[in-house]
Amino acid sequence: MRGAVFAALAATMGNLLQGWDNATIAGSIMYIKREFNLETQPKLEGLIVAMSLIGATVITTFSGPVSDSVGRRPMLIISSLLYSLGGVVMLWSPNVYVLLLGRLLDGFGVGLAVTLVPVYISETAPPEIRGQLNTLPQFTGSGGMFLSYCMVFGMSLMDAPSWRLMLGVLLIPSLFYLGLMVFYLPESPRWLVSKGKMNEAKKVLQRLRGKEDVIGELALLIEGLGTGDNTSIEEYVMGPANDEEVTTDKDQIKLYGAEHGQSWIAKPVTGQSMLGMVSRYGSMAHQGSMANMMDPLVTLFGSVHDKLPQTGSMRSAIFPNFGSMFNTAADDNGRQENWEVESQGEDTASDVEHDDSDDNNLRSPLLSPHAPGAVSQSNGGSMLMQSGELVNSTGIGGGWQLAYKKAQDGTGELKRVYLHQEAGMGSMRGSMRGSVLSLPPSDLHDSPLVQAAGLVSQSTLNIKDFKGESPLEDGNIQPSAAATTGPSWRELFEPGVKRALVVGMGMQILQQFSGINGVLYYTPQILSQAGVDVLLSNLGISSDSASLLISALTTLLMLPSIGLAMRLMDISGRRFLLLNTLPVLIGSLIVLVLSNIIDMGTVIHATLSTISVIVYFCCFVMGFGPIPNILCSEIFPTRVRGICIAICALTFWFGDIIVTYSLPALLSSIGLAGVFGIYAVVCTISWFFVYLKVPETKGMPLEVISEFFNVGARQTEPEKNM
Repeated sequence: MRGAVFAALAATMGNLLQGWDNATIAGSIMYIKREFNLETQPKLEGLIVAMSLIGATVITTFSGPVSDSVGRRPMLIISSLLYSLGGVVMLWSPNVYVLLLGRLLDGFGVGLAVTLVPVYISETAPPEIRGQLNTLPQFTGSGGMFLSYCMVFGMSLMDAPSWRLMLGVLLIPSLFYLGLMVFYLPESPRWLVSKGKMNEAKKVLQRLRGKEDVIGELALLIEGLGTGDNTSIEEYVMGPANDEEVTTDKDQIKLYGAEHGQSWIAKPVTGQSMLGMVSRYGSMAHQGSMANMMDPLVTLFGSVHDKLPQTGSMRSAIFPNFGSMFNTAADDNGRQENWEVESQGEDTASDVEHDDSDDNNLRSPLLSPHAPGAVSQSNGGSMLMQSGELVNSTGIGGGWQLAYKKAQDGTGELKRVYLHQEAGMGSMRGSMRGSVLSLPPSDLHDSPLVQAAGLVSQSTLNIKDFKGESPLEDGNIQPSAAATTGPSWRELFEPGVKRALVVGMGMQILQQFSGINGVLYYTPQILSQAGVDVLLSNLGISSDSASLLISALTTLLMLPSIGLAMRLMDISGRRFLLLNTLPVLIGSLIVLVLSNIIDMGTVIHATLSTISVIVYFCCFVMGFGPIPNILCSEIFPTRVRGICIAICALTFWFGDIIVTYSLPALLSSIGLAGVFGIYAVVCTISWFFVYLKVPETKGMPLEVISEFFNVGARQTEPEKNM
């Protein structure tokens, strides 16, 4: 995964520059006001700060569709050029109008980076670490703020601080960013596949994954180009198939894996899969008015994670962390130990006793590389005994497996199936578990079978029929002509896309009206008004320098918080972090309001205000900071991802402009207490929105996420109204 990590680090340089810009304008605006006599012109002051946001908003209107047309990499190169040009203009700036031009160019660069970096990372990262890598923009952005505040603080100690130099230093890291984009960054493999450039996509995948055999993932990227109009959930009882076996039972079908020799005999069933039952009836755990208000889509996503969103400590019988092509041998050993412990606890909970040593086979999930008889490989895959041969078993991430079946209507058309193992419900739970891959084919009818749910849709591979053991065995796969046509605006009105837009736009607007960017831009002034100079009066520095020092320390404290969020993003999940950090945000804002209403004395007031702001920042960057962008980069289909990201980004920037431009006037009219009181109300609304509308996407392949939105929008909404 080294290639994917390095590519993400290179791309997030654009976010470092965004953080750098936020901090430099926050620190230099005090000196700009004095030179241009803006003390009596708060609107012009707000315009100088907001001009970068205006530029970001303007360029975002077409950044998504253009990136769908020309690629992610060229747009990031343009972003680095705009950063560099903006730095040159701000360094020169003979008057306020040239300064506004420089801020506009800088905003163009910011808009491209903020919009496209999360998309690029999501399209290149393995599902298991996608959340972690997509938290890097928040980390590098805060790191850039810290470095910039340190620079501005140092300059503020000079006899004649130069705001032009503060802003113009942006040119140096911008040139470094340009070099990384031009000479290192590869193009997104998903974009290459969408344009039919299969050879280039294969080479990029090999570089990002560090291995030669990427045919399974390449097929997954092609399948992601489908519209998912006819996606359905099917449930199977499965067992391994012989290479020579021909399915004669009309109630049985044969499923073909992405690798040569991978095949299963499956019998369709109804009503035994958690995923299938939730898609038809919603969660059986729905109780009370709050649960009844929850979007069924949230429950549908929750059915494939360790915990359903309504059931607290109830564990799902699904095992999302196995069967990935990205697992390493070292991780596999540790995960096998954890699996055995979890299985024992799960067996106790279901009153199913497995004291026999033979029942160890039942503790391996369908696609686990730890099945008995498996031989680990150093390349992160596994060799499984099946049909008398050793074959490589690969998944598509999060315990999902890509499989194919032939249509049963005699047309020979290929159906794509995203498989996920499930435990049986009720009395079937104990008997239906186990790894079919670990069983000799001759034991199929005498051994425990495996229950699985599958998302089934028309394949987008350009294959009408195949005679071998896998539709991918010749290695020369191409998308159908219809799959590589450009996106249509009509696709934005598909039920799944509309539902995803509600989630994405809602998260972005609520994030901005929680006030974070407005607070960041004006942190020095806010802290100065709060009286932080009292805390630092013994240092012998001016109040301006004291405010900048506090801002630098505040951003420094954010970094461990973001590091913790990176660790938890793919373990606890996005939804968990949001639901647990938003109450802390609300509490810190309430404390800040009370400390400004009640007369507590200068020192106590300054201390409480500073602590509240720091807690607000640290909790924000753990949840509400990175997660809206992460979700927006995950929930849209490949064909319309650029357009939808642009729509969500426009929502982000419009909210940012409103908050930033209005903050000076709000501070002068209702004061800190009123401003943070408004933010506390918005954060409360945000918690309810997350609980009711935002699903958990950790560890799921992007293609599966978009299919869930399609299925959920069509199947769960009618049931909700019944």
